[in-house]
Amino acid sequence: MTTKGMTLSRQLLDEEQHHGLNPGLSALLLQLGFAAKILAREFTRAALVGKLGLIGERNASGDIQKKLDVFANEAVVSLIGETGLVAAIVSEEMDGVKEITSSSSAEYVLCIDPLDGSSNTDINGALGTIFGIYEKKSGTEISEQTLRKGSEQIAAGYVMYGTSTMLVYTSGHGVQGFTLDRDLGEFLLSHESIRCPARGHHYSANVGRFYEWTAELRNYIQYLTTHDPETKRPYSLRCTGALVADLHRCLMEGGIYFYPADAQHQNGKLRLVYECAPVAFVVEQAGGCASTGEQRILDLKPESIHQQVPFAVGSAADVALYEHFLGSAAAARAAR
Repeated sequence: MTTKGMTLSRQLLDEEQHHGLNPGLSALLLQLGFAAKILAREFTRAALVGKLGLIGERNASGDIQKKLDVFANEAVVSLIGETGLVAAIVSEEMDGVKEITSSSSAEYVLCIDPLDGSSNTDINGALGTIFGIYEKKSGTEISEQTLRKGSEQIAAGYVMYGTSTMLVYTSGHGVQGFTLDRDLGEFLLSHESIRCPARGHHYSANVGRFYEWTAELRNYIQYLTTHDPETKRPYSLRCTGALVADLHRCLMEGGIYFYPADAQHQNGKLRLVYECAPVAFVVEQAGGCASTGEQRILDLKPESIHQQVPFAVGSAADVALYEHFLGSAAAARAAR
């Protein structure tokens, strides 16, 4: 049973007792919570200790790395590695799979975006961390451990660093949200059994790319922004530049976030393994949906660890409508 104000450690113990949560997974989630506290502290102090700005190198996806990108990645790899619970880590900031240990006691594989929204670092905007956890498969090469459908995740979540620091996670038994009490140094349950509203009234997207989108997608935007009191349109545009922040709004208030394919990113922009799949697992556990526009995200088997895909996530009715508008394009392609 969840109780508001319960510590993260107590909540995980409760899941062990009532849902059979593996104690090793509890320990890993606790360590991710500890890593989030470290990152929250350093993000707050970054402007004072020279950690803002660019490094000048690019990560595996071609994004120019910020100093905080590299710091967050190194901190997470170090803190998670010392637990002995994780066999391998995939991160946005590393070219390949990083094998941590071959010990049989390392039962998990971690896929993580240590710093989501790094373009916001220099403007004091919202930031995040996204993670997905898989159980290690015996007799499988490390390189294959992360190329698995998102439906195989056993836990996933995100941390949002905003006006407060929130940790939201699921282990397959609903979605729980915790807020960091800085005085106590504890994550306390603040949002229990989160449910995503069936429909919302806002959308999050980079509409600066409007003219690079398909005609079907432009028609969808036209529909959302048309005045119609009966369907509570127009929808309001809300976009922070950080997936975690925009996703969190959708989870709490309903609506849709989408980053589709366009002329520049023909396969989409967001990474399947450590961004889309973990987010999809959380949102589906809360009653929402996540899709490429044509296919359920959790049904996709990655071809590479940095594979990019079109992505839409949020309220079930809003994602279904998005798929409906894009469906005419899919039908036309199938008819060729």
